[in-house]
Amino acid sequence: MAFLAGDALRQGLRRPFEGSLWVDQLEHLGVQSLTITNVTLLFTGMVLAVQTAYSLSSYGGTSFVGDLLALSIVRELGPVLTALMVAGRVGAGITAEIGSMTVTEQVDAIRVLAASPVRRLVVPRVGALIVALPLLTVVADIVGLFGGMVMAVSEVGQSRAYFVSHVLLALRVEDITSGIGKSFFFAFFIGIIACYNGLHATGGADGVGKATTNTVVTASIAIIVSDFFLTKFFLVV
Repeated sequence: MAFLAGDALRQGLRRPFEGSLWVDQLEHLGVQSLTITNVTLLFTGMVLAVQTAYSLSSYGGTSFVGDLLALSIVRELGPVLTALMVAGRVGAGITAEIGSMTVTEQVDAIRVLAASPVRRLVVPRVGALIVALPLLTVVADIVGLFGGMVMAVSEVGQSRAYFVSHVLLALRVEDITSGIGKSFFFAFFIGIIACYNGLHATGGADGVGKATTNTVVTASIAIIVSDFFLTKFFLVV
């Protein structure tokens, strides 16, 4: 997997760039993932606002709902939940697609034609994920904060201006860059894991199914484990 990552980086820096493949993958991996990521963060923000208001009401701290919601979503929940949803949808799709090509010897046919499977199959998908996931994270953060604002207005009785002002006061540039910065690493992990399992799928349809399951599990664990180390890194930096 490390060798595949290195080869993908080398191939991605070589010209000519496969622009049409990148655009196709951006639409397939990015635009088509908007619904699942936004719905996830919308209701996460709503639930978090209700739970936070309920917990803080005993201490008279309901005025800090916006502050806690902003930091929780932008620093952690937004990037992690978006990455997990993308790993489940996109990671499984990439593995199934490349795995089907592998077991039907289409990848071998690419090699016979003196073309690089890494350049044709891996680079566009990993590159599109690295571009798309941070953008999906930004949109999901906004949607999650909107869901929290709806609950803060309807359940807690705060005004929209009050909620927004607390969100803006709570967030720093470091919080935003930390959350978005994590998504670049998450995207790389998802793409490399999915492509690796697809290229090493064996045994027909059953092997592709096992590779797809392995991708979702491995990518999810990689996201959660790396989140800890990335959090430590961004706090130090």
